[in-house]
Amino acid sequence: MSPTTLPAAGPEHGHVTFLGAGPGDPGLLTLRAVEALANADVLVAEHEVLDVVRAHARPGVVVVHPESGPSSDSLPGTGTPQLTVVDGASTTVGLPAVRDAAHLVMEAARGGRRVVRAVSGDPGLDTYAAEEMLACVAAGVPFEVVPGVAAAVGVPAYAGVPLRDAQGADVRFVDARTASDRCWTEVGASDGTVVVSTSLDSVASAAGELVAAGRKPDTPMTVTVAGTTTRQRTWSATLGTIAQTLKQAKVLPSPDGGRPVIAVVGERSAAAQRDQLSWFESKPLFGWKVLVPRTKEQAASLSDQLRSYGAVPHEVPTIAVEPPRTPQQMERAVKGLVTGRYEWIAFTSVNAVKAVSEKFEEYGLDARAFAGIKVAAVGEQTAKALIAFGVKPDLVPSGEQSAAGLLEDWPPYDPVFDPIDRVFLPRADIATETLVAGLIELGWEVDDVTAYRTVRASPPPADTREAIKGGGFDAVLFTSSSTVRNLVGIAGKPHNVTVIACIGPATAKTAEEHGLRVDVMAPEPSVHKLAEALANFGLRRRAAAEEAGDPVTRPSERRPGARRRRTT
Repeated sequence: MSPTTLPAAGPEHGHVTFLGAGPGDPGLLTLRAVEALANADVLVAEHEVLDVVRAHARPGVVVVHPESGPSSDSLPGTGTPQLTVVDGASTTVGLPAVRDAAHLVMEAARGGRRVVRAVSGDPGLDTYAAEEMLACVAAGVPFEVVPGVAAAVGVPAYAGVPLRDAQGADVRFVDARTASDRCWTEVGASDGTVVVSTSLDSVASAAGELVAAGRKPDTPMTVTVAGTTTRQRTWSATLGTIAQTLKQAKVLPSPDGGRPVIAVVGERSAAAQRDQLSWFESKPLFGWKVLVPRTKEQAASLSDQLRSYGAVPHEVPTIAVEPPRTPQQMERAVKGLVTGRYEWIAFTSVNAVKAVSEKFEEYGLDARAFAGIKVAAVGEQTAKALIAFGVKPDLVPSGEQSAAGLLEDWPPYDPVFDPIDRVFLPRADIATETLVAGLIELGWEVDDVTAYRTVRASPPPADTREAIKGGGFDAVLFTSSSTVRNLVGIAGKPHNVTVIACIGPATAKTAEEHGLRVDVMAPEPSVHKLAEALANFGLRRRAAAEEAGDPVTRPSERRPGARRRRTT
């Protein structure tokens, strides 16, 4: 058996996996952690890691927040973290919030259930995990440990602060909340790198302890808050100047002073070196909140691309898809597809693929019904949807991914080589006639069938509408004229400071007609080229600020009414 193979849960005692969720970036979960989460019956997780781990929990789990109990992070008098249980069937759901973690885990494990106990960072460095493991031993509950990336290691890596170099200096890890006088004396006498876990408002105190213990006041120091997330921010200073640096940056005093931070002290955390190695915070759209007015299904790959640039995508559907008012035409076309009525079927959107696949499912058909029929897709995303359905398209535009691009590559009808002269075109009720007219001109007969209707989506939540109108978003990506009209219709016009990015000239014209100034336009009509163009805009913006000696800020942090220039 592989050492990472999931062991069987006992019929009476179940099984517990103590899992490290890492310092905050969901991408830092290990493969073993994802496997354990996918097989868990019950997930016991601290609030700060719940969003990181629950995305990998099996479908159907229910998130239950304790209805009673304190609002603070700890239960009074115990120091035990307040917990949340994710469980679709276990009686653990009904446990009162005052039960400590060990009891929650034991109760959840009974009856043969698999329990994942997720903690921030690594279980080996967690304050309470060892006690909970001992409770498992006492109760005869088998358990395993899945290590995670510790914050003290992961956060400096994301901040561009190497902890060791070719000289191989010692690295000491200190938790300022529990460090003794002896601990401070030892690290103060050392010339190695010190990684201090503390809170934002205690950084200056920790720096003072190190100076008092013998470290020079001019020793370089970096402080990182919200490490490995798109809210990460790092300040470079020295032990003697860190308090003033945080004050000048208007970080302190602050009601958020209790936020945890990782501070790195030592010559190898010098600011000049961090400037060169800061790979994460220097991403072109780092921390930008980008509005993507598409459904989650449509926006998935686009949102992933934006995240790779450091952005925080926020998906807001502007169009809802509904079945056609009269389904008979679609039903006849699908039956004709099976009986050999068509030579080609052309898909002009992911929604068209979905509409046909749903009709297939209704009739008990699958991708085999496409045997002998040539399949065309208008672009890469539509092609991917077809492949997921089990159909590899025969034709995808080699140039522009549009109806016009599809027509450029579409072969004319040839009675010698084409036994059938008919094309099935399932599409939206508001689609243009470009493709139909072009196919007819090429000699084809077209069954132009309404496969679905597009209607304006419901308005987004009030806080999203307020962010759109109030300048809470740094950028918005418009992928069609309808997304412009519908977003303005359901949520209002984006604020003047928001960067407006459009997929092409027609969409840009619609945006300008609605009083929006277009900043970015894709070099070709592709959602991925649009995201790339926005990233290039962000890079130029960052470079201009650095050249001028100004701090790098996000558009939402700019002065309202500031002028913007359009770029292509």
